Amino acid sequence: MARGDSNRLYERVSTDLAARITDGSYEIGQRLPPERLLAQTYSVSRPTIREAIIALEVDGLVEVRMGSGVYVTARVPRGGAPVETDMGPFELLEARRAIEGEACALAAAQISDELLAGLEALVDEMSRSAGDIMASEDADRRFHLAIAQATGNSAMYMAVEMLWDARARSPQYRLLSDKAHLAGVTPVIEEHRRIIEALRSRDPGRARKAMISHLSRVLESLLQATEVHELEQAKVRLDAQRQRYMTAG
Repeated sequence: MARGDSNRLYERVSTDLAARITDGSYEIGQRLPPERLLAQTYSVSRPTIREAIIALEVDGLVEVRMGSGVYVTARVPRGGAPVETDMGPFELLEARRAIEGEACALAAAQISDELLAGLEALVDEMSRSAGDIMASEDADRRFHLAIAQATGNSAMYMAVEMLWDARARSPQYRLLSDKAHLAGVTPVIEEHRRIIEALRSRDPGRARKAMISHLSRVLESLLQATEVHELEQAKVRLDAQRQRYMTAG
C-alpha cells in the first residue's frame, strides 16, 4: 500500500512533508518547523508528528539534532523509494495499553500459581539480563505473551502476539527503540513485579490498572526519549541580539 493511500495519521503527515522536501519547499540543510507548529498545521497530536518524523528519518530524508531541531538531509529516500511502513510506534503502544490491560484483567480471574511462578522467573531473567538489552526485551516479550496466554482466550492471545510482531517488524519502532536505549530506557523490573502482585490478588480491576500504568509509563518514557527540545524562543532572542549588535557596529 502506498503511503498516500494509508489512513494512518502519521503517514499522511510524513507523505506530505516528504513531498515538500522533494519539491524543494524545504531545502537540504533547512530546519523543519518546530513540532508544536507542525502539530497545529496538520491538526494532529505531537506524538503523531513524532511518528511522522521517525518515518522520515528511516527514509533518510531528515536528521534529528537533539537540542536543535529536525533538518532536511536528502530529497530522495534511501533506495529511491520510501521504506515500507507498519503501525506507528506510539499508536502501537496505545493499542497495547488498551488490549493488554483487558488481557491482564481477564488473566487475573483464572491465573494459576504455576503461571505466576513462570512470570516471576521471567522477571528474574529480565533482572539478570539488565546489561543485555536484547535478552532483557526478549524476556519482556515472553512475560506479556504469558499473561495473554493465561487468559485462556486464543483470540486475545493472537491479538497481543500480533501487536508484538508488528513492533518487531516496524522500522520506525526499531529506530525509536535505538533512541530509547541511548536514553537509558529499559524494562522496569519493579513495574513487572507489581503486575504479578496484582495478578496474584485475583482482582481484575487491580490487574488492569497495573498493566495500564506500566504501558503508560513506557509510552511516556519513549516520548521523552524522542523529545527534540527545540529552544525556539531562545533562538529568536539570540537572533535579535545579534542583529542589534551588528547594526550598532
